[in-house]
Amino acid sequence: MNIAENFIAGQRVLSESAEQRSVWNPATGEEIGRTPISTDSEVESAVAAAKAAAEGWAQTPLSTRQQIMFSIRQALIDHTEEIAQLITLENGKTIEDARMELRRGLEAIEYACGIPQLLKGEHSSTVANGIDVHSVRQPLGIVACITPFNFPVMVPLWMLANALACGNTAVLKPSDKTPSASLRMVEVLLEAGLPAGVLNLVHGDKDAVETLMSHPDVDGVSFIGSTPVAKIVYETAAANGKRVQALGGAKNHLVVLPDADMEAAANAVVASAFGAAGERCMAVSVLVTVGDAAELLLPRIADLIAGLNVGDGATGGRDLGPLISGEHRDRVASYLDRGVAEGAELYVDGRSETVSQGPGFFLSPSVIDRVTPEMSVYLEEIFGPVLSVVRAATLDEALTLVNEHEFGNGAVIFTEGGGNAREFQLKCNAGMVGVNVPIPTPVGWFSFGGWKSSLFGDSHMYGPDGIRFFTRQKVITTRWSEVSGNNPESFPFHMGALA
Repeated sequence: MNIAENFIAGQRVLSESAEQRSVWNPATGEEIGRTPISTDSEVESAVAAAKAAAEGWAQTPLSTRQQIMFSIRQALIDHTEEIAQLITLENGKTIEDARMELRRGLEAIEYACGIPQLLKGEHSSTVANGIDVHSVRQPLGIVACITPFNFPVMVPLWMLANALACGNTAVLKPSDKTPSASLRMVEVLLEAGLPAGVLNLVHGDKDAVETLMSHPDVDGVSFIGSTPVAKIVYETAAANGKRVQALGGAKNHLVVLPDADMEAAANAVVASAFGAAGERCMAVSVLVTVGDAAELLLPRIADLIAGLNVGDGATGGRDLGPLISGEHRDRVASYLDRGVAEGAELYVDGRSETVSQGPGFFLSPSVIDRVTPEMSVYLEEIFGPVLSVVRAATLDEALTLVNEHEFGNGAVIFTEGGGNAREFQLKCNAGMVGVNVPIPTPVGWFSFGGWKSSLFGDSHMYGPDGIRFFTRQKVITTRWSEVSGNNPESFPFHMGALA
């Protein structure tokens, strides 16, 4: 039985904790390993290792850090297949999705390869007689990165790329459900040239998170998970004086107008709602059909669902694999009965599909039609292959649905009308908006994050916001007495004006 190890000060370290959590292969339902619930002293050791490496890494020349980021990029490319197989083994997503996860994580690394340019400050010469002002960005310090099971490599890279390139040291706390890919990724980064102690990994549960949030040596906390936990992380870490970005849940809407390309819209809905078994915060979970779009669109969606290949993600050619656990699968499936009990109509029942790949945690795609805004299937994040269909009469009604929902992560519109698309872009209260695309996840040189209860804190993830989050700005005002014309005993303005 494989027991996941911590990674502290450049070495794998077996936890001394007697408490462990099972790691399952979701495709077979078999226990394949254990994740230790590390002790407080082990979390302390990870922070201590990061602290010991902090000064040296922060003072490492930008050109050196840049070259290490280039080496990390190549190392991750070289190990793509190995890491992708670990993702699929423990998460259940298809091997194709696992490879793409790594590809999207690499975008953050590639952005961080430009760190010399990204950390350039500003300068104003002679703001007054002999006085110059310039700004610099310096590392935040030691950062804690707390990541979910659904993207055990991509999400850590979203955080770590900028954090490390900016000169911070880090402690990563991955999900106990998917420990192996995160651990191997950290090891690959060290093999690529990252100094020992700069990046550490410690397994654990909420106690480990609480230790990191309250530790006096931790300066920042980056988190992605459910909204209830994100809110707790934000409030607790901020109360302890940490800088915090905490990304929560989502209920992403995809609005289809009658003038849309229905074939393109149907393909986008199926890919977005059911890819990765719906276990991603950018999945479309609400389809809003405007006017008679439902009659044109739903039969196409049902036909596409019937052709999907559901099974063990390690076997090539699958469209979606299992859910992360039997408990989660049963929870997701329960929403189908709840939706019907609340008055919705079950248009496609995924529970009726037989999957011949063994006793894994499978649930085929399901569609619930005629959902209304007060139903639990509309209000709550289901995080599985379940699509709710809400019918709206007008674009204004569709926008109201999007804007009045608790979550504001992402939203998409399908239309051939530029005016309608522009109105949607401007009026939609979501952090990421798409037009005629399945998922509006930004590329690595923009930033990722939602609004409302999908984000706690001021900073979005990766891209320019990532640079700002993982650095402190310092403004420096200078005056030199030896400069011709300067009188060291007088200043060109009253010093009280600077207070």
